Amino acid sequence: MNRQELADLIFPNAREISYYEEKYPERNLPEGAVVTRFAPSPTGFVHIGALEQCIVETSLVKKSNGVLILRIEDTDQKRKVENGVQGIIDSMKDFDIIFDEGMVSETESRGDYGPYIQSQRREIYEAYAKYLLANDRAYPCFATEEELAALRKRQEEAGVNNIGYYGEWAMYRDFPIEEAAKRIQNGDSYVIRFKAMGKEDGKITHKDMVKGKVELPQNILDVVIIKGDGLPTYHFAHAVDDHLMHTTHVIRSSEWFPSVPLHLELFHALEFKAPKYCHYAPMLKSEPKTDENGNVMTDEHGDSLLLKRKISKRKDPEAAVSYYHQEGIPAESVKEYLMTIANSDFEMWRRNNEDADLYDFPFALKKMSTTEGALFDMDKLIDVSKNVIATFSAKKVYEDVCVWAERYDAVLADMLRQKDYSLRVLGIERGAEIKKKRKDIGKWSDVRDYISYMYDDQFVGADMEYEYQLISDRETLEQIFTLYPDQYYHPEDDSQQWFERIKDLAEQLGYAREVKIWRKAKDEWPGHVGDVSTAIRVGLTGRRNTPDLYQIMQVMGPERVRERLRLALEQL
Repeated sequence: MNRQELADLIFPNAREISYYEEKYPERNLPEGAVVTRFAPSPTGFVHIGALEQCIVETSLVKKSNGVLILRIEDTDQKRKVENGVQGIIDSMKDFDIIFDEGMVSETESRGDYGPYIQSQRREIYEAYAKYLLANDRAYPCFATEEELAALRKRQEEAGVNNIGYYGEWAMYRDFPIEEAAKRIQNGDSYVIRFKAMGKEDGKITHKDMVKGKVELPQNILDVVIIKGDGLPTYHFAHAVDDHLMHTTHVIRSSEWFPSVPLHLELFHALEFKAPKYCHYAPMLKSEPKTDENGNVMTDEHGDSLLLKRKISKRKDPEAAVSYYHQEGIPAESVKEYLMTIANSDFEMWRRNNEDADLYDFPFALKKMSTTEGALFDMDKLIDVSKNVIATFSAKKVYEDVCVWAERYDAVLADMLRQKDYSLRVLGIERGAEIKKKRKDIGKWSDVRDYISYMYDDQFVGADMEYEYQLISDRETLEQIFTLYPDQYYHPEDDSQQWFERIKDLAEQLGYAREVKIWRKAKDEWPGHVGDVSTAIRVGLTGRRNTPDLYQIMQVMGPERVRERLRLALEQL
């Protein structure tokens, strides 16, 4: 029996690989077009790092008129979750990541290079595994779990540098073909292993699109390519899929970088052209370092020692992209922040291109971090989000907040049912004509507290404690809350007239009508016009700090303004 006959015995129904080479021809795309894929496993929530990858991929594809594929790697059937594919699609759609090709629902796909679910591509993998078997680059391995455990123990006792199944340790690598055929015919369990040609001291030179030119050890491991259940491992499946789908760039975390020698050898053995690999450093998180008793460790200055680690699905709620929807952080904000992590010069570009689309940024793979990943900083994300939300129109803020509140905040959702009034509330200090935009909202979960004082049922129903500032004596406050609505409040005034009248009130009360006058002679005045307007602000809103007071009063309207000041007077 020869190797071809053994291959025919193992895969009797497999087609010739020429069939698939013809079925999946080269793509008709512009020169330089990037074809890449997002290839998650349907095993749970989508990780924030995966979203970063998709933003990078989308940027490259858009700029080159390429193709972004959603391919599902479900060869680990034990970890698969119900509706896992739809969950991936929905999570990415929430961030406006739309795939050109691949899965569009749990069961449907679009494109000419499918199936796009690996478990449905079994016959394809069998054809290429058969090709490797026939060409002495793969072999059946009958090693049991007990045999593999014993092998590992012998290697550890011998102190070998490389623990694994290879070379002299690969007990079935040179197993006689006839003997292998007999065991297969007897129904013995086996896997298919790749026959590596690397040497323990051998090196390869590889150019990574992010890391640059690097030297790596040759692959020596005879890895499993077809498991006992007939499905491929990731290593083998990705090589076959990327070849047939004509992937030009594989963009992934540096965790996969040590696999490059194996993957390149697989492509070479299959006589495929390898894609361009792009390995970037994963996001990290810092946390206090603790000893074995859980106590925080400090340095000689008493400062906490910090430990950097990857963002964990198990430990960190912010690892899941769904977390940002729950918190109400807009998708636009999350994507802007992730782009600052992906390319450090994005922030400067954004400052100079405030209204440009995110994907207009000249993203460059070579500018991605190669060694230590950026620290995920929630405070920085919220700052970015404040800048993003500040550019939104009142209509967009209202619509987005309504969607969020209907799911996560029933009280806010009820408040926002006063649509016209709410649009005016959210429009305060917002709009294209506003030069200096207010940046108080970082996430939709902030909104209820941010605007609650504008709604009577939230304001009057609260246990109001007016925290006045410089003007806090009862007599002066009584004068302000009596004189202002009776003599100085004219709802039809423009902002300049409105402020002039508050200056008049300040002067009547003995306060400086201009702050600059007060600064020149502070001892001559009990305060200035700003202190008077602050008292009015607190009386109307219960807060010292709010957006523009004139705009607030215009939105509240005369009836509400007078009632609020009456209530403040009553509470003195």
